[in-house]
Amino acid sequence: MDNRQALGSWLSGPRAAMEGDGADFGYRGKQLGLPEDGPGSVARPGRRIGALAVDWGLCFLIAYGLVTRGYDPGATGNWTLLIFFVLSVLTLGTVGFTPGKRLLRLRVVELGTGRVSPLRALLRSVLLCLAIPALIWDRDGRGLHDRLARTVEVRI
Repeated sequence: MDNRQALGSWLSGPRAAMEGDGADFGYRGKQLGLPEDGPGSVARPGRRIGALAVDWGLCFLIAYGLVTRGYDPGATGNWTLLIFFVLSVLTLGTVGFTPGKRLLRLRVVELGTGRVSPLRALLRSVLLCLAIPALIWDRDGRGLHDRLARTVEVRI
């Protein structure tokens, strides 16, 4: 193995190196029984982050305009997190998506039933607000918060 090949395998990561050796990981969601593309497939990270940004912006506007009226920036951030948590629990537990997810055509579903129970929505939202579980992803593109709640975010 020459130095360029060793450096290239290091830069592309362990998945690319294993695929080069013949390992077949498949597409995101294959292990979950989801389609590769189209409705019902695992949502891509860009859409998920975009939906999160829309929801956070909406919650920030509510906190800034209705609760703190812009007088205390520290309190605005805390109220934004609380409003985001409540919005997430209520909307995911009833209709399966937040306003940002609906805008970007995403939905959260439970793996077994296809609907998210309020208890799973509560667990997922708590873990999402902690932020660390959402930053740890598996091979299927699900965050730790989704794995622990046994949910997956799919395209509509």
